[in-house]
Amino acid sequence: MGRMAASAPRRRPEEGAHPPIGDPLAVHRAFRAHRHKRLVRIEQRREVKQARRRFWILVGTLFVVAVFLSVTIWEQIQSMFGI
Repeated sequence: MGRMAASAPRRRPEEGAHPPIGDPLAVHRAFRAHRHKRLVRIEQRREVKQARRRFWILVGTLFVVAVFLSVTIWEQIQSMFGI
């Protein structure tokens, strides 16, 4: 019969992934760090959403101004040349 395959090496948990259970201060610090990361992520999403909204408001405003100027200029040309 053939030999059996070797078992996969056991990996140690990443450092800092889970604080030691016996240290409540470390648990509290880890909780605060994760909460801070979550709040930063939420704030970043809100800022991106607001920036996107401001951009489209600006584009819409510029479009309206461009149409207004085009109509005004066209009317002036018509009155000057009698078109």
